[in-house]
Amino acid sequence: MRFPEPTSGGETQIKFTKGHGTGNDFVLVSDPDGALTLTPAQVAALCDRRFGIGADGVLRVVRTAKDPDGAAVAADAEWFMDYRNADGSIAEMCGNGVRVFTRFLVSSGLATPGPAGLPVATRAGVVVAVLEGDSIRVNMPTPRVYAASTATTGPLTFPGIAVDCGNPHLVCVLHDGVELPSLDLTVAPGFDPALFRSGVNVEFAVAAEPIEGFDLHLAMRVYERGSGETLSCGSGALAVGAVALRDAGRSTGTVAVDVPGGRLLVTHDADDRWWLAGPAVLVANGETLG
Repeated sequence: MRFPEPTSGGETQIKFTKGHGTGNDFVLVSDPDGALTLTPAQVAALCDRRFGIGADGVLRVVRTAKDPDGAAVAADAEWFMDYRNADGSIAEMCGNGVRVFTRFLVSSGLATPGPAGLPVATRAGVVVAVLEGDSIRVNMPTPRVYAASTATTGPLTFPGIAVDCGNPHLVCVLHDGVELPSLDLTVAPGFDPALFRSGVNVEFAVAAEPIEGFDLHLAMRVYERGSGETLSCGSGALAVGAVALRDAGRSTGTVAVDVPGGRLLVTHDADDRWWLAGPAVLVANGETLG
């Protein structure tokens, strides 16, 4: 895995941390002063599971004032999450990524949460993360449920609902006995490119057995644009939770969303805030060989 030659000669080496949120894994690259330019090819090389480190995406950790995409909100959040999908494309939001990003900031001593939490700037706006032991709860952008559409996998077509969580989602709740494990997500589901001009994350969800203490319980699989099927998608769980609460006629509530990598909690509270909660784990530090 090679990177462009540095200006001072020799080979470029990048220090990194590996982390995950319910199995949705990331390579974190610390670049506080915005000195590093990551190309799509570099990101793809880092994320390659056989020839690189392996991840669903890259989280570049940079001060908001030092990144052109974050400078406008520098007064509201010191740190900007520059998120890239595994194919190197830029994404607006990543719910699992925000939690892992927050864990890294606090664990590395770059930031200390205040009484109300830690603000983090993203391309979808500023969110606030609250640390609660092994779990991190994030006040996410309000999901906007806005259109009916469809997704296809092989010969099957599923009705779905478009949801904007700062990034695009298409939530398909399975009915008529279709089982979640039966879906072939080795290839990207088909979708309406006129509605989703920049691509879309497609979630397939089914109702699950009730759990005491939660208003609703669903299981979900997801195909993420730019990454493929992942073990989890935080903003996807938020989209699924929003659709489930709407379909149940509930204005507030907590939804447990089971993903292949664990469980996420989506809450819409009485103050009209949307929260995503789940674990965030750092597993390794390292350095590329250039």
